[in-house]
Amino acid sequence: MIALLEYAFFRQALYAALFAGVACGVIGVYVVVKKFSFISGGIAHCALGGVGVGYFLGINPMLTVLPFSILSAVGMGMLSRGKKVSEDAAVSIFWAAAMALGIVFAGLRAGYTPDFFGYLFGNILTVSVEDLWLMAFLDITILLATTFLYKEFLAFSFDEEYAEATGMPVKIVQTILLCLIALTIVVLLRIVGIVLVIALLTIPGVIAKQWTFHLGKMMLIAVALSIVFTVAGLYLSYVFDIASGATIILVATFGFFLSWPLRRVFADNAGELKNKKPA
Repeated sequence: MIALLEYAFFRQALYAALFAGVACGVIGVYVVVKKFSFISGGIAHCALGGVGVGYFLGINPMLTVLPFSILSAVGMGMLSRGKKVSEDAAVSIFWAAAMALGIVFAGLRAGYTPDFFGYLFGNILTVSVEDLWLMAFLDITILLATTFLYKEFLAFSFDEEYAEATGMPVKIVQTILLCLIALTIVVLLRIVGIVLVIALLTIPGVIAKQWTFHLGKMMLIAVALSIVFTVAGLYLSYVFDIASGATIILVATFGFFLSWPLRRVFADNAGELKNKKPA
């Protein structure tokens, strides 16, 4: 592992893993607690539209994915909070339309057929310095937003009706959270791709929720797990010469199935110690 640090592309991949872990751990917890997995998956697939627009304009697709994902998140939020369209229908409409738009725009690029594979399934080893700067900027934005709006997000995530009753602008809070989910998806896009991003966004949060109900601690655990899963998957993919995005998700899935019985063992032991009477 140490020898691999001599290569610039591997160092860049490790930096990407750190940035992805922070964004994924913090926002992924909200996705799990608020049960936003489906709408997050919809935003992720809408990102393909931004990729297609980027190819059509001849610029880095990451630069067009960012506004495209945010607009999709805002559109889904506005449409799903209406009375005429259900949330799953709104997500499905944006999901299908954005992906179709991406394919059309990519096809309009004369004389060039883009390779969507890297954006669909990710390749952390191809992360560029430009991508790292964008990830760092998005991480800072996510951390600042979640710090200043911590109480609002906490109330919205655990008791939306109470938050609305206290006068909190729930619609605005939801829209901001969806935009932060969109930013996180952009961060993860080069790591695991559009198809697998929802898995990395939710698995660390699900595991963290098994061990604590405190939101702050949940985030710390999820961030640590995200980094471990990404770095371990990166190393294994390099050693065995297999797809990095898929390997990262398999490592995360293994972590979930390992955490489940471990949590039960610790819970049983804690119960025995609690019920044990002093001699």
